[in-house]
Amino acid sequence: MSFLLRVIVAFCVLVGACPTPSPIFRAASKSPVHAKHGMVASAEKRASQIGIDMLKKGGNAVDAAVAVGFALAVTHPTAGNLGGGGFMMIRFAGGETVCIDYRETAPAAAGREVYVDSSGQVVPKASTEGYRASGVPGTPAGLCLAQKKYGRLSLKEVMQPAIDLAEKGFPVSEHLSESLRKAADLLGLFPESRRVYLNEGKYFEPGEWLLQKDLASSLRAVRDQGAEAFYRGLVARRIASVYAEHGGWITQQDLASYEPRFRTPLRGSYRGYEVITMPPPSSGGTVLLEMLNGLEGYDLSSMGAGSSRTIHLVTEVMRRAFRDRAELMGDTDFVKVPVSQLISKSYALEIRKQIDPDKASVSLSLPARVLPAPEATETTHFSVVDKDGNAVANTYTLNGGYGAGVTLEGTGILMNNEMDDFTSKPGVPNAYGLIQGEANAIVPGKRPLSAMTPTFLTREGKLFLVIGSPGGPTIMNTVLQVILNLVDFGFTIQEAIDAPRFHHQWLPDELRLEQPGFSEDVTKALEARGHRLVFRSFMGDAEGILVEPKTGALLGASDPRGDGLTVGY
Repeated sequence: MSFLLRVIVAFCVLVGACPTPSPIFRAASKSPVHAKHGMVASAEKRASQIGIDMLKKGGNAVDAAVAVGFALAVTHPTAGNLGGGGFMMIRFAGGETVCIDYRETAPAAAGREVYVDSSGQVVPKASTEGYRASGVPGTPAGLCLAQKKYGRLSLKEVMQPAIDLAEKGFPVSEHLSESLRKAADLLGLFPESRRVYLNEGKYFEPGEWLLQKDLASSLRAVRDQGAEAFYRGLVARRIASVYAEHGGWITQQDLASYEPRFRTPLRGSYRGYEVITMPPPSSGGTVLLEMLNGLEGYDLSSMGAGSSRTIHLVTEVMRRAFRDRAELMGDTDFVKVPVSQLISKSYALEIRKQIDPDKASVSLSLPARVLPAPEATETTHFSVVDKDGNAVANTYTLNGGYGAGVTLEGTGILMNNEMDDFTSKPGVPNAYGLIQGEANAIVPGKRPLSAMTPTFLTREGKLFLVIGSPGGPTIMNTVLQVILNLVDFGFTIQEAIDAPRFHHQWLPDELRLEQPGFSEDVTKALEARGHRLVFRSFMGDAEGILVEPKTGALLGASDPRGDGLTVGY
């Protein structure tokens, strides 16, 4: 059966508009992967295998995660990276959880109106393409910090497989070949990107070898000198030199000033499960907990997965959480965000009071929020669990596919376009259509708001789920729906990831539905409630690992929307 046919079969929905249970057709694209000792789920098969190899060598989940992160920089260039940033959550077998924020920062040359012209209008593509679209990368600092502090193996051991892949090359997959062709208009704007990734305009056919010698050199420098090489050493000098030739946007001082940060994880609950997720500057965890709290007051199970009533109520909760994201959230090192109030159960009660079970709200006419009194952010995700029960959920990104399109000469480093995640101008949507607020304005050294949502679920103190996804603003709603599919509807991990998705982000005021996926009866019932429907292709690329409560067996799943692979042993 072809990949497309498998996906279409998995997305077929046999539901009606009635509120009685109408189970989604639960034909998964494949069975979950089973393992006893360790598991890695990532967006690229070589990276997943490298992670497993680290576990077999005696490494822990952090060793495997760091090895996967560096490998994806070679084999999954649309999102895997050295020139981007992200968030890593580590949960140790004893229950302690740490969060490493290695999100990019705005360089010193940036300012709140840097992407606005003399007439006050946002300059098209200024924050998404080219050298001035990039923030200061955080990935090498974050991965090296995690490895040094929590890994068992040496940095050389976990990085060498990535270096070998870059130096010796690897055969281009059909998926990567197609991805590079789709990005040709962007990558072709910059000579070095055209040379490395477009084969000088001849394109890479499936089976041809991709060599990245300059990237191998940069990786070797980090292997031998750690993050110091990237931020203060040889690689830093090369990066700054290239930028000096193109306007000086990122300087050696910007690189030397960068530091990853430890954050305190957000904790909430949903139907007896503890939810542990990422705090700001990721908006993902706050939005996820706000939505779960809002939905906890509804009996979704009796309504049925994929029924119009379930979709309506989930959409109304999404709508309100995304408004809060737009208006209130930013980097908490620079602005005050009422996180504890937004994720409180009492605020969820206020949200439910506003929702009409039979009629869609109008996004621009939502009632004023009533917060309780204060109490005492193209991406890729990978999940890892080791034999001791340690787990890593890591999401990192270049923002758009292939970032800003710029490969820095002499380094092989493809740079992010993360500056678009800041507010270029309040009220003007970014590349994902998200409205950004004043709290997310550009300030040198500030981290842009993110949608990344690496998440753990536990039950009675034991790990239950490691989950995350790429997809810009759809990330939060992808993670939400995987959790609902598992907890409310009893799906397997593969069924939960395969199931068709929908998305609402407050503005634009539209309900996006994956197509194929939802029956005509459901879509007509949603339109009758007042929802404006827009049909889209695949949303997200979730990578999840579930720990079977009774046996402790690992059950893993990679999303059929992507080209990932879950590997266990």
